[in-house]
Amino acid sequence: MNWPGAVEDLTGVGPKTAEILRKYGIKTVKDMLYNLPRDYENYAAPTSISEMRPGKVVIRGKIENLSTRRAKRRNLSITEGVIRDKTGAVKVVWFNQSYRLKQFLPEKEYFFTGNFEFKNGRYSLISPSAAEVADIDPHAGLSPIYVAHGALKSADFRRIMAKSRDKFSGVPDLLPSVRSGTRREALFQTHFPSSAKSAERARKYLAYEELFELILAAKLNKRENQKLKSAEIPFNLTKIKEFLGKLPFELTGAQKKAAWEIFQDMEKPKPMNRLLQGDVGSGKTMVAAMSAYEAVIGRQQVALLAPTAILAAQHYEGLTKLLEPLGVRVTLLIGATKKKVELKKQIRDGEWDLVIGTHALLTDDTEFAELGLVVIDEQHRFGVEQRQKLMLKSPDGKAPHLLAMTATPIPRSLQLTVFGDLDVSVLNQMPKGRQPIKTQILREIELRERLYPKIADTVAAGNQVYWICKAIDDDPRAETTSVKSRHAKLQKMFPNLKIEFLHGRMKPAEKDEIMGRFARGEIEILVSTTVVEVGVDVPNATLMIIENAESYGLAQLHQLRGRVGRGSVASECFLLTSGEMRPSRRLLELEKSCDGFHLAEVDLRLRGPGEIYGALQHGALDLRIATFSDTELIHRAQRDVADFLKDPENMLKYKELMAGINRYQQITTLN
Repeated sequence: MNWPGAVEDLTGVGPKTAEILRKYGIKTVKDMLYNLPRDYENYAAPTSISEMRPGKVVIRGKIENLSTRRAKRRNLSITEGVIRDKTGAVKVVWFNQSYRLKQFLPEKEYFFTGNFEFKNGRYSLISPSAAEVADIDPHAGLSPIYVAHGALKSADFRRIMAKSRDKFSGVPDLLPSVRSGTRREALFQTHFPSSAKSAERARKYLAYEELFELILAAKLNKRENQKLKSAEIPFNLTKIKEFLGKLPFELTGAQKKAAWEIFQDMEKPKPMNRLLQGDVGSGKTMVAAMSAYEAVIGRQQVALLAPTAILAAQHYEGLTKLLEPLGVRVTLLIGATKKKVELKKQIRDGEWDLVIGTHALLTDDTEFAELGLVVIDEQHRFGVEQRQKLMLKSPDGKAPHLLAMTATPIPRSLQLTVFGDLDVSVLNQMPKGRQPIKTQILREIELRERLYPKIADTVAAGNQVYWICKAIDDDPRAETTSVKSRHAKLQKMFPNLKIEFLHGRMKPAEKDEIMGRFARGEIEILVSTTVVEVGVDVPNATLMIIENAESYGLAQLHQLRGRVGRGSVASECFLLTSGEMRPSRRLLELEKSCDGFHLAEVDLRLRGPGEIYGALQHGALDLRIATFSDTELIHRAQRDVADFLKDPENMLKYKELMAGINRYQQITTLN
């Protein structure tokens, strides 16, 4: 097998299939082999229908009499049918899955896997998964289940892998101090497991490899960072006391600690590389303002990079009021800025101390006289190359200090491992007077009775509403209400209210214009996708409604909820669920807790690290296997990395390893 070769090198992958795979990041043979099964199903010994007992079952049979109906007084579709084998028949039910009507052919046999339980007065097989018998290898004990990618279903991946099983011999070894062929054997066993134990052992080894690469990359980043030089910015106690004395409130203990850590870093001749993480509303911007002031006092310029023009403008307005009375010259550089050429010349000549902007800061003709500090707000919104471009703006050859901010709380186990190359400051206290957001799970059938009156009362009190939808356009297969459809329904329900919709396919200027009007109070209800997850403060927004809440991750739900509760008025968040299933663990956790750090730890246990880090890096770090709750594996990888680094020759000997390390280094570094 040509390990780094194109995915088309695999038997059964033609141009159309390759095009679909590339859309999902599967471009090479290696990518395909690392597209691991999400689970396994044992189809070797299905239960006969006559012997079924309550609980999870796998049965084999044909399906007939399929039909779909709408439940009375519920926003719910019910698809029902009958599954038969030689021993009997059983009723099967799917909720909100009307596409099942077109999935089955009456003459074909299928495996059905689901829960056999007593519901609505009779025993039924509830919402089972299904696989065509002809697609299953009859000799396989465990059959892998792959995540569907576009038109490619799990069965398609099984077919491709079945034609590739004799080609695993080309998989190169990766790590030192392991038996030759271990990686090849582990990958083979994940796709073609001889037993459940062998599949688990294979996954554990591949997880160890992944952790080893990640930790090694972080250590190498830290080593490289130590070689750089930066401006030494002395701590000025008198000026900082003056700054604090002008504030109308007292900083929290966490803010004071974070600021002191930053001041100490900026005094050193090597660049600060610090992540400031804090929950929504914990006061990150104030800490950044103090840091910027300290840098300006030390005769350095500061650049603050924001992801959107409207957020940059909000920072400009707030920091101008705070810092200009103290003599700091603040300017704004965004796409809509007039007289850019003149402004950029002034920045280059050192006439501005603090430059706040968007991607306009990254253009080649934006230069600084002496850039000493870079602050990146919502740093995950920027790619690695964009961040690095800003870090090279200082003309004297010195690297500016870097302060990156994120509102996504990161579990400590992730901090220690993923962010081993930088220091982390945590804001885990809320400023006085900030009220917790009351959160409640609500079924869609209660919408008219409970939610519409709540909306009317909220707007009547002069406040505003966010309504979050999963999709932009209607999709009959998903049966979720889209942004456009919900907007139309709300406009019909509240004809006298100002209601707008917002989504990611809009042009940036259009999105900024709508968010600007919402921030100014010109829009009373904003129906949107998750594009508002990170955005401007709208203190007047006090009600958040998240439709199909069960389809979001815990971290994302918490971020969305944080869009309200930013003013002095008590705020609420309603999590709308469909169907009859009991609310998921993540919804129940969100309902009872507003602590982002607690929820991050829960999210780590429930969903693994990929989702959390994905929120930080736009999915750049695709952790396929490792689970950071496995502390034993982490400690083993950390110990082995330390041993590996003792021999400088290892960098040259293990070429396959170092190729992957270069990629991880780009992802995990913040400069």
